[in-house]
Amino acid sequence: MSNGLRRKLTSYGDQGFSLFLRKAFIKAMGYSDDALDRPIVGIANTYSDFNPCHGNVPQLIEATKRGVMLAGAMPMVFPTISIHESFASPTSMYLRNLMAMETEEMIRAQPMDAVVLIGGCDKTLPAQIMAAASSEIPAIFLPTGPMAVGHHKGERLGACTDCRRFWGRFRAGEIDEAEIAEVNNKLASSIGTCTVMGTASTMANLTEVMGLCLPRAGSAPAVESERVRLAEETGRVAARLAMDEAAPTVRDILTPQAIRNGLVALQAMGGSTNAVVHLAAITGRLGLRLDMAELDRLGRSIPLLVDLQPSGQHYMEQFHEAGGVPALLKAVRHEIDGSAPTVYGRTIGEIIDDVVDEPRQTIIRTVEKPLKPIGTIAVLHGNLAPRGAVIKQSAASKDLLQHIGRAVVFDSVEDMTLRIDSDDLDVNADDVLVLRNAGPKGAPGMPEAGYLPIPRKLARQGVKDMVRISDARMSGTAFGTIILHIAPEAADGGPLAIVRTGDHIRLDVEGRRIDLDIDQAEFDRRMLEVVNRPSPAPSRGYAKLYQERVLQADEGADFDFLQSEEIDAR
Repeated sequence: MSNGLRRKLTSYGDQGFSLFLRKAFIKAMGYSDDALDRPIVGIANTYSDFNPCHGNVPQLIEATKRGVMLAGAMPMVFPTISIHESFASPTSMYLRNLMAMETEEMIRAQPMDAVVLIGGCDKTLPAQIMAAASSEIPAIFLPTGPMAVGHHKGERLGACTDCRRFWGRFRAGEIDEAEIAEVNNKLASSIGTCTVMGTASTMANLTEVMGLCLPRAGSAPAVESERVRLAEETGRVAARLAMDEAAPTVRDILTPQAIRNGLVALQAMGGSTNAVVHLAAITGRLGLRLDMAELDRLGRSIPLLVDLQPSGQHYMEQFHEAGGVPALLKAVRHEIDGSAPTVYGRTIGEIIDDVVDEPRQTIIRTVEKPLKPIGTIAVLHGNLAPRGAVIKQSAASKDLLQHIGRAVVFDSVEDMTLRIDSDDLDVNADDVLVLRNAGPKGAPGMPEAGYLPIPRKLARQGVKDMVRISDARMSGTAFGTIILHIAPEAADGGPLAIVRTGDHIRLDVEGRRIDLDIDQAEFDRRMLEVVNRPSPAPSRGYAKLYQERVLQADEGADFDFLQSEEIDAR
């Protein structure tokens, strides 16, 4: 196989001329023949002025390039889409598949023998893993790392669980505009991803668990020198991959055992529910279906061990100091397949063997003395969720995990926005808030609207949590008794479409059920009247493609034509 600059020659009908022309143009950048004869490592540049989570990417690129060159290969930086959660409309999830497509095509189109994919903010690493899983060259990942914590009136602050906590207090009238403005200045005290166990931290940690990045690269802070040294070493590993014709691809690394290791860690770490959608999309690229039954079984047998917000109290820098992912894997070693490979050549078991316990740390607990006796995520079924739904039970209110309440229905995100704070809204604390038409097709894009705010009049009465149900997602930084990802969504004919305000809904997390409490004959009659209500069909562009080809949440909300043609139905 051709490599280096000879790889993926542009077609002019004359390969010799294609190479001649390529070398002539790249020499305009000042490269020597010696440099151009070396294996090439592509480095994806996801820096953007709209993406503070990636604010350190320029520094990481320089360190990665240094590592590549020290190992004897040639680094070539190329740009890709950059997505930040707070700066993407209608939602970052809407653009994840576009980033995955673009990254895959840039890897495929340009001459590189291996690639370093640098990413951090929520949908970036999932998109890059999806892209690499569909690519034929080796890839290694470099998370950007979590931000530093801020401080306010003697307590630590971190985006973005504390964002929601303080905003809830502001909505309830507990703090005034001056204080919320002061908090706003302190929540994100440096560049980097959210410093709680939100989606960004969860996916970075899972990238490490599944062997796709270096040890401790999932948690090292964005602003510390360790992150830069990890970047240099990532470049060295990428160079070795580029020089080895037998180097493993992401498809080789992401074995079923590696995916299951990821599910074990997800349950133990208090990870984001968004990881379930992303892992479903990634496994779909591999020709597998995410084993939701196994995820739920692990949620019953593996307790919550990591004391980080939103399920606990602390932040990613404390997790890193406590030993990070390797220390967590040691705590659940009985469930980990230590033979799982890594992109850097060692097995996960060998990484666990090297763990040196941090004395007196309390962030990563033991199975015998967990933070909470339950795992992070439970998978629910029932007549409202024929294909499943999820709840982050570790961040829910214990007294609401079994609940029967009257439904208060919102037909869309817009409907909720218009009515949720009205003093005329007929709602009480025991009700169940229902948001529908907020899934992949209905919104579109499956926004993080599942964290329905507590109605203002109830917030002012001191209500902190209610049962909330939707076909949307919620941020991994959010907390509360919230059922998400109901599949199929209302806009695709799912039973959420038939719920009426005043109906009763029964939640039983221990029994793994979420049901509309009406008789079967009435249920069937209403279902016959359901008319699919996707968003108005766009006439052109990516919006049209998205609406026509996006899958449901249980399939990862990927595009149907991007998943492997031979899906293992296990």
